[in-house]
Amino acid sequence: MKMKKKLLKGFTMIELLIVIAVLGILAVAVLSAINPIEQINRSRDTGSRSDAEQLVSAIDRFYASNGYYPWRTSADDTEVDGSTPTGWEEVSGTLWTDGADAVLTKLSAVGTAEVKESFVTRITGTSYNSLFVYNLGTQGASTYVCFAPRSANFVTEAGIRCDAVLPTDYPASACGNVTDCGTTGDCICLP
Repeated sequence: MKMKKKLLKGFTMIELLIVIAVLGILAVAVLSAINPIEQINRSRDTGSRSDAEQLVSAIDRFYASNGYYPWRTSADDTEVDGSTPTGWEEVSGTLWTDGADAVLTKLSAVGTAEVKESFVTRITGTSYNSLFVYNLGTQGASTYVCFAPRSANFVTEAGIRCDAVLPTDYPASACGNVTDCGTTGDCICLP
């Protein structure tokens, strides 16, 4: 009987290098197609939108429970002064007050607890995309919470909104404001 030798075949070094090069080209094509920076910015914008909605809801709940907005000291406080966010108020820590107490502290205090303390800590963090609140200060005016969009989709949405016919109580500072709303100057505003 003759013994047959098994021949083991493998890839040559050149073939392996060609396969690795092709995989590298495909990886670059896929990464450029999904644009990870844009995806990260879109997820951050989605988080900012969610936080803005939560803050608007907390303000509305506070008003429904107490009969006055959290930037007022009581239902009898009708004076339109520095405590009313008619001038595009940045929501951060102790800067947004009713004249004595920080509004976010009132919204997270025991007894009202409209938002959790962890929410307040997150939205007032130094690396967080700033939120801005606006209320015209008149009866029936909507409260808006705005933020600067970072992703292309949200920038486009903000531009479309600012080009449309806006409600009379819409914050003028939300459109054409490159200081607070990014390079395009248009913010996303919710109620």
